[in-house]
Amino acid sequence: MSGTSTRASHRAALAGLPAAQWGAYLAENSGLPGPRANLDLAQAVADEASPEQITAFADSADEYTALCGAVALGRLWTDGSREESEARLVALAEDPRWRVREGVAMALQRIGDADRDALWELAERWVESATAPRQAPRLLLLRAVAAGVAELRLVKAAPDARRALRILDRITAALAALPASERRGRDDVRVLRQTLGYAWSVAAVGVPAEGFEALERLAALGDPDMSWIVRSNATKSRLARLDPDRAAALRGGVG
Repeated sequence: MSGTSTRASHRAALAGLPAAQWGAYLAENSGLPGPRANLDLAQAVADEASPEQITAFADSADEYTALCGAVALGRLWTDGSREESEARLVALAEDPRWRVREGVAMALQRIGDADRDALWELAERWVESATAPRQAPRLLLLRAVAAGVAELRLVKAAPDARRALRILDRITAALAALPASERRGRDDVRVLRQTLGYAWSVAAVGVPAEGFEALERLAALGDPDMSWIVRSNATKSRLARLDPDRAAALRGGVG
């Protein structure tokens, strides 16, 4: 069964259940414990849940339920409850549970599907907040933005890809500005670096020449973390398809 039909099936099932029974349905169909949470169900919850359910789910101590709530906050945002939904999403972007943080990225993508310009404005605002002067950079909030914009369906058009590249450039610069001694052993550094390790290659699809130029500039910095990010992106098949020679040079040209 395809993801679309699975999501529709879950939507139909949820629509037929009293609200009091949703929790049991989520627990039974979450896919956890296991390697992959049921993201089709999470999207179905986001489609069908009431505002009251979404708020309760986002506040849940259960990781999967909170993931569903985080995704659904993207729908609340597009439905007009912007200030409250955004505040909750910002808080969840720094949640200690990684699946909940992933739900925030999915919420941003839902916003982008509904209103592309609104996504870029929201992403830029979050980056501005996360890199404000006289505070430590909020790397998990930056990670949510990077993961949210690194979605192929959102960056196929050149104008969107350029905005994504500019956002990723600011995020990567914030990481590079941290002294190497402050990066060691930090989980927020690790998860941001991992996300940047694929996000650049996604954004480059819409504007290949500009994407390669940006990665080449990163490679020239000689920073070990920036070099890792470049190599990781250069191993992605999507980048190699754009320009095999330049991708190969990036793989072999950084230390």
